[in-house]
Amino acid sequence: MIHLKSTLLATAIVAVSAPAFAADNPMVGGAAMYPDKTIVENAVNSADHETLVAAVKQAGLVDTLNGEGPFTVFAPTDAAFDMISDESLSQLMMDENKAQLAKILTCHVVATSAMSDAIAGMIADDGGMHPVPTVGGCTLQAKMDGDEITLTDEQGRTASVTIADVKQSNGVIHVIDRVLLPAM
Repeated sequence: MIHLKSTLLATAIVAVSAPAFAADNPMVGGAAMYPDKTIVENAVNSADHETLVAAVKQAGLVDTLNGEGPFTVFAPTDAAFDMISDESLSQLMMDENKAQLAKILTCHVVATSAMSDAIAGMIADDGGMHPVPTVGGCTLQAKMDGDEITLTDEQGRTASVTIADVKQSNGVIHVIDRVLLPAM
């Protein structure tokens, strides 16, 4: 009887604790983001990242972003992808353009786990702008706009971090409002 009560108590504690675990993370795209899941495992649940998830699959980057990391991913929303013409996006999603798509996507990935306060600190330490080298070989320029982190790509396009510090088991996601592009 004591064993049964202990088991029930342990089960109740786990059941109560599990949602709190995700509660420490911001919701993204109407979905809970679980810090014990990988970047891809969480992203597939976000209604705001369906295009990004499709692009990651098309580019063959699922295994990489499910890997150990750590990674910081600046994750453009579907609205960010909507700024790209349907024709250009359709072209990028073609098999023959997989390498170009992978290059664009990896220009949103940094090979470390950097929370927003660390990024803000690096920006301050560098006098207001901090270079962010990505795994795709691009260098983004991070700066502060008030309390908001912005990233400027190699073409001079600027994205704002709209949701910061979404913890993942293999890094962190910062949601951004624009697709960043490498120098062409």
